[in-house]
Amino acid sequence: MKHVMTQNRAAVQVLSLRYLSVILIMSIVAFLSFILALTLGSVDTSIAEVLKSLFYDDETFIRRIITEVRLPRVEAGFLVGGMLALAGALMQVLLRNPLAEPYVLGVSGGAAVFTLLAIIYGLSGIWINASAFTGAFVSIMLVFTLSRAGGDWNPMRMLLTGVVIAAGWGAVISFLLAISPASKIHGMLFWLMGDLSFAQHTPANFYILLFAVVSCMLAARSMNLLARGELQAATLGVSVISLRYFIYFMASLLAATAVMQAGSIGFIGLIVPHLLRLIIGSDHRLLIPASVLLGGSLLVVADALARTIIAPQQLPVGVLTAMIGVPLFLFLMHSTAIRQKS
Repeated sequence: MKHVMTQNRAAVQVLSLRYLSVILIMSIVAFLSFILALTLGSVDTSIAEVLKSLFYDDETFIRRIITEVRLPRVEAGFLVGGMLALAGALMQVLLRNPLAEPYVLGVSGGAAVFTLLAIIYGLSGIWINASAFTGAFVSIMLVFTLSRAGGDWNPMRMLLTGVVIAAGWGAVISFLLAISPASKIHGMLFWLMGDLSFAQHTPANFYILLFAVVSCMLAARSMNLLARGELQAATLGVSVISLRYFIYFMASLLAATAVMQAGSIGFIGLIVPHLLRLIIGSDHRLLIPASVLLGGSLLVVADALARTIIAPQQLPVGVLTAMIGVPLFLFLMHSTAIRQKS
């Protein structure tokens, strides 16, 4: 008995050390991504100027640019990236598919349709955000209702329903673009491709992400069991149906909030959890906070590059995440295939 207790204590210590190491590394990556993003822009700034502006209160022109223009955008980008990455990790557990990502259930398509309608009717500001959020949740409710028709839903039925709903939204988007005035097409396309230019760093976004992280960490052990199979999870005392609803609600809330803020930004929710599973494993006690930190960092860096590569013009950040995500995902797939053969 004493030997078993010693082994358990050693295992807990190893897990704690690993947890702290992963979180420390990801926190350093996040900090460096913030510093990089704050130094890049139309006005040249050094790292020393950035640090001084962040920690010392002076009234210089450089400090105003950093704290009033760049910092809110960087903070908004980090929150959006964290939401997308966490939503992707949750969707991959829910659908038991490593290729699942936040927009697989048509969240992006529903938000896009409602947003384009708002733009066509001349709405702006908070109405755009409200339209995007409403459209995302309409799509989520459609998928949830239709996938449960005739009984309880299963991951495959939900996935197929989401793909069909997304295809339907895509057709509506094409129709709206075809009938829209030429003066509004540019703004529509930028929103569709994902853009942080008008994203707002609000306390509500931070609290939504914090609530999701804390809630998911409390359910991390149950998620680990669910990932091994529903029967095994149920045998070990997990309420599978309740956990499904919880994961679905959290992933939907995060995806809808992210789309509302920045439009359709792909690949963050697909690449980040998939990459972290290859590096640190599938323990959600590690995967959840690491996904948030790495997802936020990746989007912050991508947005910094998007606004500086062809400055003074800006690229939609969704274009850059796709350009980075496609080759990276193909590389991960190739590496995984080689590892499985060897």
